[in-house]
Amino acid sequence: MKSRMEELVAILNDASRQYYQFDNEIMSNQEYDALYDELVALEKETGIVMAQSPTVNVGYEVVSNLPKEPHPSPMLSLDKTKSVDDLRNWLGDKDGRLSWKLDGLTVVLTYEDGTLAKAVTRGDGVIGEVITANARTFINIPVSIPEKGQVVVRGEAVISYSDFEKINTDGTYKNPRNLCSGSVRQLSSKVTADRHVRFYAFSLASGGGDFRFRHEQSEWMRSQGFETVDDVPVTADTIAKAVEDYSHRILDYDIPSDGLVLIYDDIEYGRSLGTTAKFPRDSIAFKWQDEIAATKLREILWNASRTGLINPIAIFEPVELEGTTVSRASVHNLSIVKELELGEGDTISVYKANMIIPQIAENKSKGKDETDDGQPRKLFGPPEKCPVCGWDTEIRSENGIETVHCVNAECPAKMIKSFTHFVSRNAMNIEGLSEATLEKFVDEALIRTPADIFRLEKCRDHIVSMDGFGEKSFENLLAAAEKASHTTPDRLLYALGIPNIGVANARVIARECRNSWSRIAGLTETELSGIEGIGEIMAKAYVDFFAKTDNINMIEDLLSVLTIDESFEEAGDKLAGKTFVITGSLEHFENRDAAKAKIEELGGKTVGSVSSKTDYLINNDISSGSGKNKKAKELGIPIITEEEFLEMIK
Repeated sequence: MKSRMEELVAILNDASRQYYQFDNEIMSNQEYDALYDELVALEKETGIVMAQSPTVNVGYEVVSNLPKEPHPSPMLSLDKTKSVDDLRNWLGDKDGRLSWKLDGLTVVLTYEDGTLAKAVTRGDGVIGEVITANARTFINIPVSIPEKGQVVVRGEAVISYSDFEKINTDGTYKNPRNLCSGSVRQLSSKVTADRHVRFYAFSLASGGGDFRFRHEQSEWMRSQGFETVDDVPVTADTIAKAVEDYSHRILDYDIPSDGLVLIYDDIEYGRSLGTTAKFPRDSIAFKWQDEIAATKLREILWNASRTGLINPIAIFEPVELEGTTVSRASVHNLSIVKELELGEGDTISVYKANMIIPQIAENKSKGKDETDDGQPRKLFGPPEKCPVCGWDTEIRSENGIETVHCVNAECPAKMIKSFTHFVSRNAMNIEGLSEATLEKFVDEALIRTPADIFRLEKCRDHIVSMDGFGEKSFENLLAAAEKASHTTPDRLLYALGIPNIGVANARVIARECRNSWSRIAGLTETELSGIEGIGEIMAKAYVDFFAKTDNINMIEDLLSVLTIDESFEEAGDKLAGKTFVITGSLEHFENRDAAKAKIEELGGKTVGSVSSKTDYLINNDISSGSGKNKKAKELGIPIITEEEFLEMIK
């Protein structure tokens, strides 16, 4: 038993050190809790507690270049339970306050003479890091308060899920807590300011007068300009209903929370109970009882992000968790894949961390030679090639954590901009696919090629569970993709992002080829050079693009999901040699690009400014005093309305 205890102490301490010092998550919360509970049970059974046991040590020494400062009194951890009955028994006949247990970084704020004088992190509970300059950039923190005496407030610095999604586009941070910790402990306060850190007060350590109850303290802190952690009054009779209410609310709660906190409302009573070596006796944490399901692991999908980091994603047989269907979970890094000994066909248990994020809790096949089906186990290893571009991968190790990287600077996974161009208005025109959304889809391995954008129906369950998405927004996206899948040759040509082939050139080329896609894709350099506006360099880049095997495969894949309207009507050259400028709002054309397309289709061209070479200025407000109108009048250039233009080309 003692050897197992020593092993558990080493494992748990290393996990905490990685988590708190380096923001690295080497095991899930559930796995940590299971090992911690095992250690507690062994300590009770044997009566032995090791000197370095995490059951008696509050934390670890912080490592950074920030100044250190001891806390006036130790900041202890909270004892925890996953049982509502435990909460009821703990509360007894007393009144309590139940609140969110926010998942961020605990910070202590000290105010002198009404002004924020100091901010210190929790650190190891005894010594914290001074982050005063950074705290002043928290977006909801009062830097001045009405109270002029010394006031010390404790609270949690957090980053919301919505802000996390916007900031963490390169996948550097695994969750909002990691990002918040890295943001608050920056040496540059400008970096902190850019991260949208928020502060929620949860206790008044000193100052503000004498209060009998916790809820009075909360009301007073709000009167001083603080946002406080949301809490509700509870008794032994109402605690179960309150916990249930919170469990429903967390599904849409934008602030990260890893449970609840129950504290006695009577401050003096709570203080009279004292503390243990590690826990205060006036409060207790409630951790969500995760719904766990067993399933079969199908594969590890290695997904390349735009930073080059290749992340493992577990794909398993779909299971129902917390009311939604789940079929994939991030495994974070190569070290965790190795630690879990994941293999094809393994029986794994999965859950939703904090009832939100799918995670692997355990690999029940770990250590076995065969799967439950009697087949030899085949363990998953790191990919030798990048799953997107095919280049050799590179394994890097930092702080004992192994990660896989693609070193190809031109890897398509790194080129979010190309997808953004592909879905833009003048290209495929897919509404609802912003760059931020595309980054999410690429990071989740939902999109790897342009054609995947038109196959998102198969990812319905996963997308509707993502932050910022729901059934309605997903249906809107599907409708936009379906509409865009019926397109024209010039739109597709422009969407491919061939160097120097803009909207106008794509239209000219498509018209020259009479909208035949096979002719467009098969043009020679000589043929291209004969088209007005296409030079030799552009022609060579164009031909080279269509000659590359990867591009050929990508286009064939696209053609399998698109319907291209190759119909062609001879428009003539009614506007040949004519130059137009368009300004103001339009009524008959969808937008200016549509009007430009019509002009170019009829042999004319458009420019952005009026000059002596302009033949017509199109403006529905002829009497406008705009600069373009004035210039046209000065040069004697006709100003025509949209209807006059339509009459001209009838």
